[in-house]
Amino acid sequence: MQDPDLQPPVNPIPPAVVLVFLVIAAVEAVLTLGEAGLIGGPGAVGWRLAQIRDYGFSDQVFNQMLAQGVWPWEGVVRFVSYPFIHQSFTSGIFAVVLLLALGKMVAEVMGQLAFLVLFFASAIFGALVYGLLLNEQIWLTGAFPAVFGLIGGYSYVMWRHLGHQGAPQVRAFSLIGVLMGLQLVFGIFITVGMLWVADLAGFVCGFALSFVVGPGEWSRLKNRIRRD
Repeated sequence: MQDPDLQPPVNPIPPAVVLVFLVIAAVEAVLTLGEAGLIGGPGAVGWRLAQIRDYGFSDQVFNQMLAQGVWPWEGVVRFVSYPFIHQSFTSGIFAVVLLLALGKMVAEVMGQLAFLVLFFASAIFGALVYGLLLNEQIWLTGAFPAVFGLIGGYSYVMWRHLGHQGAPQVRAFSLIGVLMGLQLVFGIFITVGMLWVADLAGFVCGFALSFVVGPGEWSRLKNRIRRD
């Protein structure tokens, strides 16, 4: 048995969460240092805009691919690359803080594979809804649709927990309610376009997928199919 005195004061973060965090942090560190003129020379000031142009999700590019029925790799990869590029250092910091907190909980309760599924599926679904429903000039960047998918996973865990306790399950959606309320407040004072649509779509995707990748859900689903 491990000596409790030797246990770390903070529970370790699952490797899958650390890996995603490190990729986002590394990209943000390079772009921020470039903007500050500490690396890359004068041209580094434009690195962030270049990365957004090359790897961000553009509604216009998506509509063009959809209209032509041609799906080149450099267009398709944007569905999974845009979460790793942020509009600013502040946006990136906020995203990784939420990623570490929610990702740790989701990975510990559901498993690391489920964490990765929720993260990337929510990012893809958020971009898909953003591209199909809107005609926005603002490029979709940042991990927020994927993080909102993790909030969907968190809400699923709370929904199950409250159900077992016999408590009102609507309380499971308090976090998403607060965050969407903040989005509305920010939208009043700051022009952010319709980016919240991708965030909300990411949440819906994460919550729905949790009924497949959540603990014991796959077995329940298979049993239900066999009975039907």
